[in-house]
Amino acid sequence: MTPGLRDGLSLITSRHCTRAFLDRVVPREVLAEVLLAASHAPSSRNTQMWQVTVVTGSALEALVAALCESFDRGDPPRPDYAHRPPSLDDAVERRAGHAASGALLAKGYAAPDHAAARAHLRDNLRFYGAPTALVCHLPANAVPGTFLEMGFFLQNVMLGLVAGGLGSCPQFSVAGYGDVLRLKLGIDADRLVVCTLAVGYADEAAPVNRFVPRRAGLEEYVQWRN
Repeated sequence: MTPGLRDGLSLITSRHCTRAFLDRVVPREVLAEVLLAASHAPSSRNTQMWQVTVVTGSALEALVAALCESFDRGDPPRPDYAHRPPSLDDAVERRAGHAASGALLAKGYAAPDHAAARAHLRDNLRFYGAPTALVCHLPANAVPGTFLEMGFFLQNVMLGLVAGGLGSCPQFSVAGYGDVLRLKLGIDADRLVVCTLAVGYADEAAPVNRFVPRRAGLEEYVQWRN
């Protein structure tokens, strides 16, 4: 394996969800450089339909307060699109269950019960205490291919953050409160919220940041044809 390939693969495999952050401001110029580089993601006819709203400081504090108020009031999440199929096969369900229970146990909950899951979800709405949140959105008429392009862009962002010594966590759960995001951040009503991304410097001492779910083996998702 060449050093270049080794370094590139190491960058990819070192990315995982960060769920505890240091109280340290992320420089705006670093975010700008990462977001600019991420725009080199492929898109059909170079349309680049993704948009990002970067939220920090008092705007982030106000957004967190509004999200938690909605959650505590019992408002049901109303995401702008379906995130997963209504049913999953056994192997996929096992991976999802392991990831969910593992994260809760790593955060110190004695058992992955309903109360723990609810507390964890509320922590999502706090962006896990991250100093920066990105809200990623598309036109309301987005189609599956548009989401594919947003995925290319988001992966570039997350890998660029890793290269810059930063951690992140993509969050569909927060997108369930799209109306709150649009209202508090002045995002147009015709924008579809895809996800948010909690961004900051990882608290390496936090046990939850040492939890990395097992990835599927090649035999589970690759078919070779000769």
